Amino acid sequence: MSVSVSAATLNIVLNGLFEDNSFVSGVEATAADAEVFKALTAAPDAAVFPHLARWYKHIASKGDAINSLKAAEAPVAAAAEEDDDDDIDLFGSDDEEVDEEAEKLKAQRLAEYQAKKAAKGPGPAAKSMVTFEVKPWEADTDLDELEKMVQGIDMDGLVWAQAGKRVPVAFGVKKLQINATIEDAKVSTDDLIDKITEFEDHVQSVDIAAFMKL
Repeated sequence: MSVSVSAATLNIVLNGLFEDNSFVSGVEATAADAEVFKALTAAPDAAVFPHLARWYKHIASKGDAINSLKAAEAPVAAAAEEDDDDDIDLFGSDDEEVDEEAEKLKAQRLAEYQAKKAAKGPGPAAKSMVTFEVKPWEADTDLDELEKMVQGIDMDGLVWAQAGKRVPVAFGVKKLQINATIEDAKVSTDDLIDKITEFEDHVQSVDIAAFMKL
């Protein structure tokens, strides 16, 4: 039995899928992504379907190479193990509730620090060291090129470490871990994250792994 859905409904469903998944199946683009890409009659509106639009642009950047994407690998684990795998975050993201508590703690500590600083009056520029974790789309992403792009971000009060680290994640995927020293009054970590994620052909997401006052 076949079921037909409107283009609008399909876009809504796919936008929900790509909110939590990089690709249709697995951790890299496959023939399944090519099939879905060809089923779309036009590029989705990024303002309405941001997650779908990001995936669409990434697949479109492959050009004719999408016709030679390999099929997704069939799961080899037992059914019970597959159920366990559903709870595994391939990119090592922390539980959302833990992340939320960590962010609240960071904000509280920063507020306390700013209050103490205001009470003491003008002094040396407050600085912090921030460790960013930049996660690429695929295992074959050139992390050397990505590192140069990140270090190319130039802002007053920002100094990048000379070299970053390549940290294994899963299935051959590695993420770039790189430190930056920032002047708190001049550089916002949110602005930095926005600038890094602008390299959307290379970057899937950016997290702050560590934040330390100097």
